[in-house]
Amino acid sequence: MTRQSLVAMISEDLLNRITSGEFPPESTLPGEQELVAYHDVSRVTVREAVKTLEALGVARVERGRGTFVNPLHHWTSLEAVLRATSTDQDDGSAAIQLIELRRMLEVGSAALAASRITEEELGELAEDIVRMRQAHLGNDVTLFVEADLHFHHVILLASGNVFVSVLLEPLSRILAVRRAQTSKVPEIQEHAIAHHHFILEALRSGDSEASRVAMDNHMVQTLHDLQALVLSESSGA
Repeated sequence: MTRQSLVAMISEDLLNRITSGEFPPESTLPGEQELVAYHDVSRVTVREAVKTLEALGVARVERGRGTFVNPLHHWTSLEAVLRATSTDQDDGSAAIQLIELRRMLEVGSAALAASRITEEELGELAEDIVRMRQAHLGNDVTLFVEADLHFHHVILLASGNVFVSVLLEPLSRILAVRRAQTSKVPEIQEHAIAHHHFILEALRSGDSEASRVAMDNHMVQTLHDLQALVLSESSGA
C-alpha cells in the first residue's frame, strides 16, 4: 500500500472514531507513538494523517500538549460534519440547525420558483401531495418521506439557481434520516400535507411573495413540530 493510501486510511480511522463519539470535542487523540504502533506505519505517515484532520478543521496540534479534537463548529468539511451529526439521531441541536439551514435556502428558492416553475413541475408537486396523502392514510412512512423530499427537490430545481441544489445535495442522506424520524408522527404528516398544499397554490399563482411566505410558514411549523412533538418526547418532557 502506498504512503498516501496509508495516510488516508489512518485519517479515516481517526475521523470515524471521532464522529462515533470515542473522542469527543476537546479530548486528546492518541499520541504519535501509539498511532505508529497501532497502525504499524512510520511517524511521517502518522503526521500526515493528523495534518489531514487539521486541514479539515477537525483537530488541532498544540505543541508540547498533544492533538485535540475541535468543537464541531470549527470543522470545515461538510462531509465530516454530516457524519458527526448523523451518528447521533437524538441530537436536537443538529436537527434544529438543519431546519434553520433549510429555511434560509428553501424560502428564497420558493420565491424564485414562483416566476420560473413550469406546468410540468407544478404537476409533479401535485402528484407528490397525492402520494403524501396516500402514504398518510396507509401509514407508509417511507413513501411519505420520498414524496416529501421530491416535492422540495422540484422547487429547488424550479428556482433556476444551480448553486442551491448543489448546496443541498450533500445533505440528502441526513435529510432523509431526519424526515423519517419526524414523519413517524401522524400529526406532523397532517401539518406537512396542509402546508405543501398552500405552497403549491402560491406557486401556481406566480406570486413570489406568497410563495416565500407559504414556504416560510412551512419551515416555522416544521421547527415547532420538531420541538413539541419529537424532541420533547425523546427528552421525556
